[in-house]
Amino acid sequence: MGTIFDRHMAHVYESWYRSSAGRAIDRALEHFTPALLDTNPGDRILDIGCGSGNHLIVFSKLRLNVNGVDASPYMISLARQRLGECCTLRTGMAEDLPFNDNEFDFTALINTLEFLEDPLGALREAGRVTRKRVLIGVINSLSWGGVSKKVQGYFGDFLFSHAKFYSLWRLKSLVYEAYGHVPVSWCCIRLTHPPAQRLDRLSRSPFGSLLAISATMTHKTITCNLPLKLRIKRAGAPLVGGLPRSASHCQYKGRVLDPPDLAFPPGPC
Repeated sequence: MGTIFDRHMAHVYESWYRSSAGRAIDRALEHFTPALLDTNPGDRILDIGCGSGNHLIVFSKLRLNVNGVDASPYMISLARQRLGECCTLRTGMAEDLPFNDNEFDFTALINTLEFLEDPLGALREAGRVTRKRVLIGVINSLSWGGVSKKVQGYFGDFLFSHAKFYSLWRLKSLVYEAYGHVPVSWCCIRLTHPPAQRLDRLSRSPFGSLLAISATMTHKTITCNLPLKLRIKRAGAPLVGGLPRSASHCQYKGRVLDPPDLAFPPGPC
């Protein structure tokens, strides 16, 4: 779990997002999402850390089936006000998503990893619920924008004092640790005029303001839920006559268990 936006932090974030830099991220997202994900109309995408729904609106314009999750109930309420019934919204942690394995074609974490304490756990969960590709967008720590945001954080900027920033090499390292050496595509975009820039050129320079990377899932996740088969009984007379209770029963959390019903090999209790 990382920073959960309350009402005050939500207003600070929204003010930043309405700035020229925030609006440029939306333009950049429209620009690189089709190229990095290779989407088709109707594909299901989950925006992890969806906030008030800014990125969901962008994905909706790309004719995707949009879904969002955020740890902040307040941010989810804002997203519901904006998007109504046109998408599915849930409250949940990025490190423990309330969705089934392989439920979505794509997942996206746009400006989400920066505010998480356990980015690796969040990436693994994203991979669990994804069939095709995971898209990650972060402020590049090697860009001038990333450096200036760090400085703002050091000098008490309320929003960016809580944020971490990533370089291409650090982000690739996290992706490979989460998924193994899967195929990866990436690009860096300056946030001034992204539509005028070509992704094939940008991919050769790791110093753009916004770093985007997509990881292709090369396997499906199947979670094996194995229940502990214990038949718990109330205390009663020993089953073996003449033996003390400790010899014929095992104590489990203050309750008595029948040895024949234990789901694990016999051993000391």
